[in-house]
Amino acid sequence: MSETSARLLNLLSLLQTPREWPGRELAERLRVTTRTIRRDIERLRELGYPVHATMGAEGGYRLAAGTAMPPLLLDDEEAVAIAVGLRSTAGHTIAGIEEASVRALAKLEQVLPARLRRRVGTLGTATVPMPAGDGPTVDPEHLTVLAAAIANHERVRFGYRGGAGDLGRRLVEPHRLVAAGRRWYLVAFDNDRDDWRIFRVDRLSEPFATGVRTPPRELPAADAGAYVRERMRGMAATAATHRALVTVYGPAPEVAARLGGPAAGEVEPLDEGSCRWRSAPDSLERLAMRLMLLGREFTVHEPAELTAYLRATADRALRAAGHAGTDITSIPAPGNAPGNTPGG
Repeated sequence: MSETSARLLNLLSLLQTPREWPGRELAERLRVTTRTIRRDIERLRELGYPVHATMGAEGGYRLAAGTAMPPLLLDDEEAVAIAVGLRSTAGHTIAGIEEASVRALAKLEQVLPARLRRRVGTLGTATVPMPAGDGPTVDPEHLTVLAAAIANHERVRFGYRGGAGDLGRRLVEPHRLVAAGRRWYLVAFDNDRDDWRIFRVDRLSEPFATGVRTPPRELPAADAGAYVRERMRGMAATAATHRALVTVYGPAPEVAARLGGPAAGEVEPLDEGSCRWRSAPDSLERLAMRLMLLGREFTVHEPAELTAYLRATADRALRAAGHAGTDITSIPAPGNAPGNTPGG
């Protein structure tokens, strides 16, 4: 780097501190004359930096807001602080700034020195943010890998867990990242299936860019957001929904609150210690999840599909706990529901 260029960067770094800088003080800091400082200030203005000058004994130079965002110079601590903040924002979607935070994080991590990337990674590993809602979180590093591949029109390979729990590897041409509700989706052309697909980013593992660049493909929708909305509407229309009728052994007000309020369905008191839940239409997975999160015993009256789903889930849990082959009906129920078989 030339001496002049290095001096300009140092001058810009000083001016980005929010204060007035007398020309004489800048000259002393940079070990040049005040005339050189005036010339350097003009160079910065030609590059688009709005440097304002005020006259008088208290006057000097300061960097003001302009019509466009100029490049910023950050010291090590500032760069680490911004990267950590962007990772938190990217991993926990905040309406309106999700995609912008991913783009900014991808740009920043691309130029971070290795020592600072290690610091950011260490901080991310050592801290656990409190989720703002019940939506899944994503690894910000996955988002930055995908964002960089999108910008470079580069194929990406990753592991993926489907909705049914099946695991596999995918090779795709990423098109856009879309934040919808509390989830991130990747819109991409699936090379193995020769068709467009959407992938939930929280179900991705070990994404990496292959280095193979491809020309952009035309998306069969107005934009990526519209494509995700259309696919989600289609999946919702074809997804099987069920209404559950369940006796829950717990006070009705507590059960209603834990189920999520009126939107989850109607809770009718039977006595002080039990109630009847008539659910709103929902998938078996969500009905089972709501029941298991109650922390109470319950008896499913209908549908039969929900009882079968709960038994299959219990079987998997028993196998995971090392009790393969155990008959779940032989497990005694807790005392708050005498004679009741868990989940059944």
